[in-house]
Amino acid sequence: MKTAVVYYSMSGNTEMAAQMIAERLGADLIRISPQKAYPDSGFKKFLWGGKSAVMGDTPALEPYSFNAENYERIVFGTPVWAGSFAPPLRTFIKENSAGLAGKRFAAFFCCSGGEGKAVKKLRDFLGVPAFDAELVLIDPKAKPSPDTGAKINAFCESLK
Repeated sequence: MKTAVVYYSMSGNTEMAAQMIAERLGADLIRISPQKAYPDSGFKKFLWGGKSAVMGDTPALEPYSFNAENYERIVFGTPVWAGSFAPPLRTFIKENSAGLAGKRFAAFFCCSGGEGKAVKKLRDFLGVPAFDAELVLIDPKAKPSPDTGAKINAFCESLK
């Protein structure tokens, strides 16, 4: 099954996991980034990122290459902000909504604590009752754990 891993990463946690997942699945890796970067440190990081997530913002994205017709499954990767998925992913999904119809989806979430309602919010936004697989990782790059590789392997195996 031809798969794309589409992700947004601010601090590198989601990027690290996305690279590992794409490698294990033999998937194409598609990084999305907002045209205007979010503050990446201090109080402003949490204020602006959290506000954007809660308000359902759809920031303009840097150009990316993606053709939904080339894929049967999309694996989304996102940090968790204020209990939700990151706004750049919202933009990507809106921009590609017609092409995403009828696709299979999986998702992974990187967070410092719990994922809150991020999994449900992404499922609801995509309009799907369930993901083929879902994974929550706690700061896989910032706080390496021996469990991270095993969790990613299990996630990938469930998609094969």
